[in-house]
Formats: sequence, C-alpha cells, structure tokens
Amino acid sequence: MDSLQQGRSAFLRHAWADSCLCLEAADHRTPLQMDDLERLAVATYLVGRELDSTRVWTRSFHAAREQGEHLRAVRSAFWVAFVLLNRGDLPASNGWVGRGRRVLEESGDPDVVERGYLGYLAGLQAIFGGDAGAAREAFEGAASVGEHFRDRDLATLSGLGLGRALIRLRRLADGLACLDEAMVAVSGGEVSPIVVGDAYCTAIDACREIFDLSRARTWTQELTLWCDRHADLVAFRGQCLLHRSELLQSRGAWQEALEQARQACRRLSRPTGQLATGAAHYQQGELHRLRGEFDDAEAAYAEARRHGREPQPGLAMLRLAQGDADAAAAAIRRGLAETGSPWSRSRLLPAAVEVLIAVDATDEARAASSELDEIADEFNSRMLDAVAAQLRGTVDLAAGEPGPALPSLRRALELWQQLEVPHEVGRVRVLIGQACRQLGDDEAATSEWETARTAFADLEAAPDLAGLDRLMRGEPAPDAHGLSPRELEVLRSVASGRTNRQIAAELVISERTVDRHVSNILTKLGVTSRTAAAAFAYEAKLV
Repeated sequence: MDSLQQGRSAFLRHAWADSCLCLEAADHRTPLQMDDLERLAVATYLVGRELDSTRVWTRSFHAAREQGEHLRAVRSAFWVAFVLLNRGDLPASNGWVGRGRRVLEESGDPDVVERGYLGYLAGLQAIFGGDAGAAREAFEGAASVGEHFRDRDLATLSGLGLGRALIRLRRLADGLACLDEAMVAVSGGEVSPIVVGDAYCTAIDACREIFDLSRARTWTQELTLWCDRHADLVAFRGQCLLHRSELLQSRGAWQEALEQARQACRRLSRPTGQLATGAAHYQQGELHRLRGEFDDAEAAYAEARRHGREPQPGLAMLRLAQGDADAAAAAIRRGLAETGSPWSRSRLLPAAVEVLIAVDATDEARAASSELDEIADEFNSRMLDAVAAQLRGTVDLAAGEPGPALPSLRRALELWQQLEVPHEVGRVRVLIGQACRQLGDDEAATSEWETARTAFADLEAAPDLAGLDRLMRGEPAPDAHGLSPRELEVLRSVASGRTNRQIAAELVISERTVDRHVSNILTKLGVTSRTAAAAFAYEAKLV
C-alpha cells in the first residue's frame, strides 16, 4: 500500500498522526487532490498543528476555485476562518469570512448549506464582539439551515452558539435547553471530530460561566473519555486537561488537579497563541495559593497575565493571605470597576466580600453580597446559591450578628455538601463555629472546627489549616493581631480605658458599630473580655 492509501486508511481509523505523516509524504511526491487536502487539513488540526491546518485549507480553497467548485471553496474558507477565530485572530478571520461570502455570491446559488456555515461564523463574530442579540439571530438562521439540509455539524455548532447567546441574554433555561439538545448529537457520535472537541469545550465554558457545576462535570468526564480514545489527539486535549483540573479541584483532589493544570500549560503552549493558555496558568496559581505555595502562585499568576488572563480574583486573595489587605482591596475594587457582565462580576464578588471585610469595609462588603444575591436569583444555580448564602452569613458574622448569620451558613453548608465541594464545606464549618462561639456555644464551635480541620488536613490546605489551628488554640493571627486598621484603632481606645460611647464619639462612628468592632476583636484575638484584649494590646506593643 502506498503512502497515499495508508494516509487515507489512517484517517478512517482516526489515527491522525499517521494520517498526517503518510499524506504529507504523498503530497511531497505528487500534490494532493482536494479530497486528500481536506483530509490532511483535518488531521493536522487534530494533532495540534493549527497553522499548518490553515495553510492546507488555504490550498484547498484555491484548488476548488481553480476547478470551479465554488461551494467547496466556501467550505474551505469556513474552516480557515473557524480556526483563526477560535485562536482570537479576528482580523484574519474576518478576511476569510469575506472571501467565503464573495465566492458564495459568485456561485449564484442562494439555497445551499454553505450559507448556513457563514451565518454561523457571523454569530461567532457577534458573540466575541459582545452583541448577544445579533449572535442569537445569526445562530438561529444557521441552525435552521443545518436542520433543513440535515447537516449535523452545522446544526450542532449553531445550537451550541445559540445556547451561549441566550445565556448572555439572560434566558438561561432556553440557553441550557439548546446546549442539552446539541450535546445529544455529540454524545451520540453524529458529528465530525473537530466539532466534537469544539462542542465539549463550548458547552463546558457555558456551564462554568453560569456556575452549572453538574453539567460541567458530566461533559468534562465525557470529553476526557473522548480524548483518551484518541491517543494522538492534541487539539482540545489542553482544554480537556484544564477542565479536568477544575473538576478535580472542586472534588478536593488538589494534587492531581495541579498535575493536570501543569500538563494543560505544557499542551497549550504548543502551538503558541492559544487562548486557554492564560486560563491554565491561572488555574495552576489558584491551586498553589490554596496549598500555601505562595511563591509558586505568584509566578503562575504572572504567567497568566503574560498570556492575556487577568489574574483576579486569585491575586487579590493571595495578597490577603500574605497580609497585605490594602493591596488586595485595591485590586478587587479595580477589578469590579472594570467588570460589567453579571457572570464576570459573580467571579469577583465572593473574593470582594472577604477582602472588604478584612479592611473593615463591612457596608461595602454587604453591598457586594447583596449584588451576588440578585445574580444568584437570576441564574438559578445551586453553586451560586451556596456562594450567596455563604457570603450573607460571612457579612452578618463580620457585623457582629451571629444569630442571623447561622441560617445562611447552614444553608450554604447543605448546598456545598450536595455539590461535594469539600474545601467550601470546611470553610463554612469554620464560620459556623465562629458564630457558635460568639453565641456562647463553645462545644458546638469546637465540633465544627474539628470536622473542618479534618477536611483541611485531607486537602493539604495549609493556609486554612494554620488559620483554624490558631483559632482553635485561641492564638492571634501571625501579624500578632490580624485586625483591620479600624479594629486596631478601637483596640487602642479600649486599652486606654475608654467606653464604647467615648470611642464612638472619638472615631465619629455609631455606638453599635463600636460594639461590632469590639466583638470582632475579641473573636480574632481569641479572648473573652475587654480586659484580656487590652492586656494583649500592651503585650504586643500596639499601644
């Protein structure tokens, strides 16, 4: 069997690397005809040689035009534009869309499936440009063409695009219904390999956007199995590793998640310019931060930024863990000021609440918590409901209101347990313990903390473990206090013998606010009286 026949045979077996090798050898001897050029273009894409793939599709485009096969030329132009658009090269992609439209008009046939493919590209351009309304119209038109011609690739791609557009338009139920329907064709093996990989990544990204953890887990597992069945597949494997890392992180398998994130960084660095590269480095930074490996986290966040991924809110949380609450607050405030969409803000608001409480901006933290409540009501996501309940309890606790905090925290605990996210389960248990301690139920507080400690130890969550150990031993935070600037002012006044009324007048705040600060000070220092707090202030040379 000659190399051309071997290349064709390997293509049918989905042995993409062998197909590339044989078809390129055959092409070196005698230039390939269009059918084989198209096979080579697909195979080079699937082994991760995206730019080589666009060059082969370009050859196919010109060959089709020379032979008067306008519709095949349009299809080749579509794939060039598709690859470039997904790489983020919008100007070059736009040029190929224009080429495709011009050739389609030259064909003189308005009722062809290729018109739907170009309509799909128009939808992608609109969604990337932030115009969800225009994207919805374009995807609906393309989906209609796909169904009319029974073209499963087009119908599936357009259905997924329509789902994303409807989600952006806040029609979440309709959007998820489109995603579910489109993924039936993917799971059933009804579409081509390039569409399979793109479909999984599109669907998973949509689910991450709206905090649909259940669907994201299901489709990540399916994508992993699909990639594993194709040993020499490179395209989509990097994104698969990234999604798998995020899945493992949520499940609590942090060491394995870190290894998957590292592999994703290596995969996505070849070829250069892949949009997910920054996300993979950010994911690596998140895992290092959670494990207490702060220098490694710093380096990973820097790489994320270098590859175009703004490293927030992770970097702000790192600064908070390093004791620089003011820098954390400045970063998170800037991030919120620059972010408009609810799905993007919902990723910043949880960190914002924690950071703002640390700098004694409780009212600002409550506003951030209320905003997330509104987003959670709209998204109808168990995960976002869990986050919102946790934030409500956190703010109430910071405001010195442990009674109102407990119902929210217990609701958060229930939801995180249902979602099987052990780290958040542990974090909520710490907060419940603090509320119980403030209410005088030391036995319940100790029980919650011991359960949380076991979870943190299993996760190797070093910062959480260290903080909880200090809390359980009644020790102050590492800077000798762990208090916000305002709490330090109040503590100094307490140590000087002033009453709450005198402190309120001196600092121009309400007496109720002073009460709250004093309660927080006692909790953070692990003491039970103003006298003990004053003694600590003198021993730590804070006054």
